[in-house]
Amino acid sequence: MGAGKERTCAAKAPLKTRASPQAVANAGRVTPKPRPTAPPSAIRLATRKSRQQAQRQLSRLSATRTAKAAKTAAVAMKRVAVAVTKAIAALVSALAGIAGGGILLAAVVIVVVIAAVASSPFGLFFAAERNAPGTVSVTEAVAQVNIAYNARLEELQAGGYDSVVLRGQAPDWPDVLAVFSVKLAGADADGLDVATLDADRVDRLTTVFWDMTAITTYVEEIYHSGSEDDDGWTEYILHITITPKAADEMRTIYAFTAYQNSALDELLADRAALSALAGSLTITNSDAGAVLDALPDDLSPKRRTVVETALTLYGKVNYFWGGKSLVLGWDSRWGQLKKVTADGSSTTGTYRPYGLDCSGFTDWVFYNATGGDYILGHGGGAHAQHTYCTEVTWAEAIPGDLVFYPDDEHVGIVCGWDERGNLLAIHCASSANNVVITGVSGFTSVARPVFYGE
Repeated sequence: MGAGKERTCAAKAPLKTRASPQAVANAGRVTPKPRPTAPPSAIRLATRKSRQQAQRQLSRLSATRTAKAAKTAAVAMKRVAVAVTKAIAALVSALAGIAGGGILLAAVVIVVVIAAVASSPFGLFFAAERNAPGTVSVTEAVAQVNIAYNARLEELQAGGYDSVVLRGQAPDWPDVLAVFSVKLAGADADGLDVATLDADRVDRLTTVFWDMTAITTYVEEIYHSGSEDDDGWTEYILHITITPKAADEMRTIYAFTAYQNSALDELLADRAALSALAGSLTITNSDAGAVLDALPDDLSPKRRTVVETALTLYGKVNYFWGGKSLVLGWDSRWGQLKKVTADGSSTTGTYRPYGLDCSGFTDWVFYNATGGDYILGHGGGAHAQHTYCTEVTWAEAIPGDLVFYPDDEHVGIVCGWDERGNLLAIHCASSANNVVITGVSGFTSVARPVFYGE
């Protein structure tokens, strides 16, 4: 997890149910503690009814989420479909007279056209998910660039200034992605496809981002005269101005060809598709997918939905002190520069890309897992979330439970076990400036949300 403590800005309230924390070294799976005795038939009936009710509720939520995902995917692929259709029609028309048509010809044409689209600027839509070893999805690539952007802003604001004034924002991600795709895949001689995003391509995306983002600073000094007993003092105000370059400006800067300009127009004609790429909630990371696949078959539907929802943000959202979100789906504010206003952090008063803090992440997860019906901490931070839990031992911990640092300074969600049987947790960590999956080192207690009704 890295050095230092993860913390939350929530005010503390008395705990309802707390017990002494157990040693982390005892983490692992064993048989849960016995339940109260009851006639076997009554237990089976209650269990069946409870599972059926949970299944019906989660089926409705799953249907809603599936419909939203399908709509987003349809928007994202619309431009590709149009390009493929036009290209197929043109090729079939050109080749039909030569080969006389036929099934084989149609198959060859489709393969050729798909390959052509994948190597064109529209190939970026094929990178909506990780599609090869050593690659990332578009959403993950955007998060990596935002981390570099945040590091630069932190460096500029690290001078111990009395205050910071910021003007402007970085360019919109649809513009950056469109320019990046056209610059790389639309080049005549040394073009590269953008259908896969490896480390080299992410570096090139970062370069395009900085080519489109100009940052200037100056320090204003204001002398405040003192009184008879005070010699006065000088106030230092850091002014940061961020000036984005529009996609149209980049046509000239990069000297785009007629083909590149046409492709840029086509991409920007549907900004919603590019926005969907930049903010996808598809689980694309192989590590996250492996955690999801390894969940026990008998895990309750409620718990499975919570863990799956948490995994959708893995590697995609930056840490922001005091960052909260009760938005269903991707929050459009993520990545936008905001001032940190919550007290208690070294970043308070500075500007950085908006994201989530640890309790903001867990709140977003439970809110989205229930379709907006449940707020885990009822408006509070990690300590408040802890008060709506019942303490369990490390041996009893199962996916969906919460883990806490001492004094509730950080919170995460148990998401499974590693290959050695040790517990794993997913959490939004300031040390990684992202949503990460780690072991439970540093967490000293585990608790079960009353949400599960167990």
